[in-house]
Amino acid sequence: MPLVTRFHLLIFSVTLSITAVALFRIPADFLFQAHWHASNADWLWPRGIALSVAPAIQAALLIAFFLLGRALTKNHFAKTQHILDPALSFFLAVPAVYQLGLLFIGIGSDLDIIRGEGYLLGAALTFIGLVLFYAERHSYGGLSLPWPIRSDRAWLLAHRLTGLATSLVGLVVIWIAWTDPGPAILALSYAAALMALPIIAAVVSLAVRRV
Repeated sequence: MPLVTRFHLLIFSVTLSITAVALFRIPADFLFQAHWHASNADWLWPRGIALSVAPAIQAALLIAFFLLGRALTKNHFAKTQHILDPALSFFLAVPAVYQLGLLFIGIGSDLDIIRGEGYLLGAALTFIGLVLFYAERHSYGGLSLPWPIRSDRAWLLAHRLTGLATSLVGLVVIWIAWTDPGPAILALSYAAALMALPIIAAVVSLAVRRV
């Protein structure tokens, strides 16, 4: 079953378009100040390397979700599509906005899109955590996992712990965006935050499913 839709490909195309504009507008010898300490840049990113990160991440996500869709059975696909589809859109949107932020930095704009994205991402993760925390058994907002959580107690415990951890990750992302350590650290933080949700859900659900 295809998990990658035309909408997902559209987001990828938008990122490629932003990259093309950035390559045209930003000089080839431009160095992004990827990290700074005490107002001094101590980590510089060449233009080519910096602009290749977001498209590479998106391409990897598209391939991974395409293979996942092929691996799911028809029944499992029907049960998880309502979560995996928006999840992929969300994962693709983060590097797309980040790429736009690099473009604005490269052309000398004062609009700090990358930090603003951190506030939005953190708020979204905090909200998702609250939804998971208060989700009821078999609700639309619950976790859809490859393995069953049979008892109601284990299901509730898994969602409470996953929701709490996800909200905490969201608050940490907001704090990192507020402290502004530099675009590179922000990029790593956003990537780690997005990876945290499925990892936390998997670890917690496996740990408590026999409770």
